[in-house]
Amino acid sequence: MSNTETAPVELACPGGATATGGVEVLSAREVPLGGPRALTVRRTLPQRSRSLIGAWCFADHYGPTTVGRAGVMDVPPHPHTGLQTATWLFAGEVEHRDSLGTHALVRPGELNLMTGGHGICHSEVSTTAAATLHGVQLWIALPDAHRHAPRAFQHHTPPSIDLAGATARVFLGSLAGETSPVPTATPLLGAEIVLDPHARVVLPVDPTHEHGVLVDTGTVVLAGTALARADLGYLAPGTATLELANPGERPARVLLLGGAPFDEDIVMWWNFVARSHEEILAFREAWERGSDQFGHVEGYTGTTQRLPAPALPNARITPRHRR
Repeated sequence: MSNTETAPVELACPGGATATGGVEVLSAREVPLGGPRALTVRRTLPQRSRSLIGAWCFADHYGPTTVGRAGVMDVPPHPHTGLQTATWLFAGEVEHRDSLGTHALVRPGELNLMTGGHGICHSEVSTTAAATLHGVQLWIALPDAHRHAPRAFQHHTPPSIDLAGATARVFLGSLAGETSPVPTATPLLGAEIVLDPHARVVLPVDPTHEHGVLVDTGTVVLAGTALARADLGYLAPGTATLELANPGERPARVLLLGGAPFDEDIVMWWNFVARSHEEILAFREAWERGSDQFGHVEGYTGTTQRLPAPALPNARITPRHRR
């Protein structure tokens, strides 16, 4: 999915983790994508107090939203550089097309990971196969050694594993003895966890990683700190176990994101991840003139065949020093 804000802010995101005591709670902000009647998402990354969790640099949480006759998500072909997109649905179905030639249906419980290192473009359209659309769109920043990687697309359906009081699907990295076969450019963890009512689980995690817990449904207690729906609880490196509890009467669902601290500064604007303002300018210009850097999407039937780039910000942004 694209960041279809009409006036996106250019963000300088410093790499490296910040040492914090206990759980840092990040509240989401609502962002309407594409206009007053477009899909509204709850964005928890990036924000001023926290730019990245590992290499995870963007998290939009949306739905549940009722799907009408024409669907609820229709994002025309748009570009990406320097990143991977990870789509994870809780409900619904999305048709994905990209300039690699991929045509895939994104369904709940299935990871769809698209690599747009040097340049890729894609479209995302919700189908009417399901009455509700509900999920998360995630971006992963690629390190310098991989950020010009060729286009790629990977699909993986992780099994559901029993955690004694919860179930989990590990779509990237390793957790509770389950390892995803999907390779990553930096050490990462991505998993959906559903906690039973009144359940408490303690999960061994890599103490060199930082972790974030994004609450989808219910109220969840992370290491003694209560998180409401759409909150993201952050834990700095140094934690060897992660304690989750569901005090409610119904199951609670979270997304666990983790990874080794990303030690490179990045600049993000619209759908590009770069290293400088000048790179952002070059990427935008290449997209606007129809450069082969991004390729072309075949088979998209929307009325707008190509999403134009927004106007650039007036100020030049440079990466801040690492915290």
